[in-house]
Amino acid sequence: MPPAYSLTYAQRAERHSNPAAKALLETIERKKSNLCVSVDVAKRADFLRVIDTVGPYVCLIKTHVDIIEDFEPALIERLNELSIKHDFLIFEDRKFADIGNTVALQYSSGVHKIAQWSHITNAHPVPGPSIIVGLSSVGLPLGRGLLLLAEMSTKGSLATGSYTEEAVRMARAHRDFVIGFIAQRRMDGVGASDVSSDEEDFLVLTPGVGLDSRGDSMGQQYRTPDEVVFESGCDVIIVGRGIYGKGNDVDTQTVQAQAERYRKEGWVAYEKRIARLS
Repeated sequence: MPPAYSLTYAQRAERHSNPAAKALLETIERKKSNLCVSVDVAKRADFLRVIDTVGPYVCLIKTHVDIIEDFEPALIERLNELSIKHDFLIFEDRKFADIGNTVALQYSSGVHKIAQWSHITNAHPVPGPSIIVGLSSVGLPLGRGLLLLAEMSTKGSLATGSYTEEAVRMARAHRDFVIGFIAQRRMDGVGASDVSSDEEDFLVLTPGVGLDSRGDSMGQQYRTPDEVVFESGCDVIIVGRGIYGKGNDVDTQTVQAQAERYRKEGWVAYEKRIARLS
């Protein structure tokens, strides 16, 4: 079986049994977009405005609902409506990092009730496999998917070496629920000589993507879509401020143009990769 990164998104969708992974790959293929926009704004109106503006250009919207100052449950209803209107999936970037029982409650309960509406969420592997067990007890029956944070895009990140390798091992042991990684490169074959990379198809979603800047004042480091998708073999580019700025004064035409710019660059990089490997 050929390695995942040499196949089209449509071919890979046929290989996946997890509903969230399958739906994401099918959406990417259908929209010809491997762009995820990270909507990190603090006001409900700005949040919805950005999403409605970039929605036609993305396969996935990444949210941080806990930073929205005027959150109310009706916001989730509107988010779901936009997901249907613009044909994208939702990824709540919760970064769970606690024992199994606690994360199960954080995922299912509280004000946000993440499992009810977010197709995909993520977790730090630092607590060990129990965090996957806890989250899967809630998410798996709902057809959700989990990403593990194997690497991060910030300068000085501790998610390297043996830590990354252990994250991959944990994912392999829970392939029904863990659909991939937040990482800077493909994880296939990492950390286990007894596993062929041809047997694996973990999705790799990569933050720290930018076309006009190489970093910010808080340690974020940026790479281009070509570096991420073509050179490093990743699957989805995650972009935020590079598309909508601060999000509180959205010029629709400018934001749409930026979203299309990133969508096009990400897709061209993917087509180059497939052409090279086919």
